[in-house]
Amino acid sequence: MQPLSRCAWPTNTLDTQYHDEEWGVPLYEDQRLFELLILEGVQAGLSWSTVLKRRAAYQELYDNFDPAVVATYTAQKIDDLLANPRLIRNTLKIRASVKNAQAFNRVQKEFGSFSNYLWRFVDKQPIINHWASSQQIPSQTKLSSRLSSDLKTKGFSFVGPTICYAFMQASGLVNDHLISCFRHSEVQ
Repeated sequence: MQPLSRCAWPTNTLDTQYHDEEWGVPLYEDQRLFELLILEGVQAGLSWSTVLKRRAAYQELYDNFDPAVVATYTAQKIDDLLANPRLIRNTLKIRASVKNAQAFNRVQKEFGSFSNYLWRFVDKQPIINHWASSQQIPSQTKLSSRLSSDLKTKGFSFVGPTICYAFMQASGLVNDHLISCFRHSEVQ
């Protein structure tokens, strides 16, 4: 049996499982979108593997990424998160996660759901790219810059164009699986 051809970035079992089961799959559920948005912000300056290794701890300590709950975190709860070695203890990122939950809830109210808001950036259809090599994949695009700017006007932080593009890839707004990767056609 021929081994499956994948994108180049999965380098360990956890990365491979995430790549094969989640990355690039169109996602419409608000709580999962909130999780990815927060984790992509956490990832800034780090490897995705580092974040994936701590994902279960984030899910537990962030109340399964319920934005309504995270939005109510007190200064004491933030201090508790900052003291927890299971998380990436970055003050700006943890404070931003609470601020982003509050902004997320406002967007949900305005648009009916965060998913409605987000998917309008791609006319409710994933963008299917046809990259032959990893070197062709951009780290940001005009669209991710537009999403970033709009999120910032709505009160979000840690949502620069590069973070937004990674979020768009992860949540399936963009299919950036290489054309040689078995997942390219599966997630369409």
